[in-house]
Amino acid sequence: MVKKGTALLLGIIGIAFQAEAQGGPKGSVRADELKEFAKAALYADEKNLSYELPDLYQAYRYDSLWLEELVKARSLFVNMPTPTSESTESNLSTDDLKARLVLLNEKTPFDLVYSPILEREIARYLRGDATLIRKMRDLSTFYFPLFEEELDKENMPLEMKYLAIVESALDPRAQSYVGAKGLWQFMYPTAKMFDLEINNYVDERMSPSKSTQAAVAYLKQLYGIFENWDLALAAYNSGPGNVSKAIRRSGGYTNYWNIRPYLPKETADYVPRFYAVMYLFENAAAHQLAPSHKGRTYFETDTIHLKHSVDFAQLSKQLPITVEQLSALNPEYKLNLIPYSSDNKRPLRLPKALIGAFLAQEQEVYAAAKEAENAREKPLPELINAPERLRYRVRPGDALSIIAERYGVSVSQIKTWNNLKGNTIRVGQRLTVYPRRQPKS
Repeated sequence: MVKKGTALLLGIIGIAFQAEAQGGPKGSVRADELKEFAKAALYADEKNLSYELPDLYQAYRYDSLWLEELVKARSLFVNMPTPTSESTESNLSTDDLKARLVLLNEKTPFDLVYSPILEREIARYLRGDATLIRKMRDLSTFYFPLFEEELDKENMPLEMKYLAIVESALDPRAQSYVGAKGLWQFMYPTAKMFDLEINNYVDERMSPSKSTQAAVAYLKQLYGIFENWDLALAAYNSGPGNVSKAIRRSGGYTNYWNIRPYLPKETADYVPRFYAVMYLFENAAAHQLAPSHKGRTYFETDTIHLKHSVDFAQLSKQLPITVEQLSALNPEYKLNLIPYSSDNKRPLRLPKALIGAFLAQEQEVYAAAKEAENAREKPLPELINAPERLRYRVRPGDALSIIAERYGVSVSQIKTWNNLKGNTIRVGQRLTVYPRRQPKS
């Protein structure tokens, strides 16, 4: 007996071949869409799911598109443009810029006035890599609803959402050369001050939801000190102490532009960079910065609190989602493993279309996880609520794949932890590793 999903699948494949035979762009697109529909139908049939196939197809297709965008976003933080000159050669008209800034300043609590410094920052984005702003507009449809909700809860300016672009290019696993991490680039001491969990397995600086709540709380605290959003921005970058020093050195001024010469150079450029991003987003149409496609929002995913430790590799065998996509949705888990703790249930974030599929197989997922755990040579080390890690010294004959196998991690994880762009390592080099097992003696 042929299952209903299989019969439908055969019919879809036949129609897809007919569409390809028609030729032309429309026929090709239609064929591709039908093949994606076939994948969804086959998955539903194999898993014995009762979902309506048209709905599953649409969810499958859209989820795949934006999940791939999230996976690709890792490179954007690394490739953010940096100033190369003081020139402002671009298609930017100074008179138009001044007029637009007047209109924008009327609706924001920031002191958004024209300055050659601000024009230089705007021109830098337009001249250097306007594609970055387009990519940020794509990703913003995923993250901005989350940011806006948290900012609105505290009656804070919604424009603060643009700060995450300046900080991390909307990469939740971004790491600066000084060790700041996440969408909002928290240093370890500041993260602990706002109760973000950091241990061998979890770093909530990389959690979009938890880090956003902490960033909003920190910005609100800074505003309470200076009662000025521009100065709160400067303090977020350099610390309130440096802003207070700049105020004293300026003779008591509290306008950002008046104290700017007395701020550290990085902070002096930081606030105009924030203004530049805000300007470009609010005037995207004027600069032909339309997003490449309409993304889906952060709230079209949902969370499940797990009852057992789950490994992403194991989960990807149960659901039609890759390890890379799971990692993009759950960036706070450093080892691609969600550890279980009875007193601290941790969430797994999935596309809404897969929530029902997970719940239908939840016990199978846990059974597979237990089986995999029992098969390990040694149990995972207990959670230690401290930033512990192993510093491994590269030996002759070592390769990343050998080290990864030795400690039960992946090559991509070692590269991420050490900001390696390639696979080349040298003897004597020190590598940070978060081991998931002890090496064989």
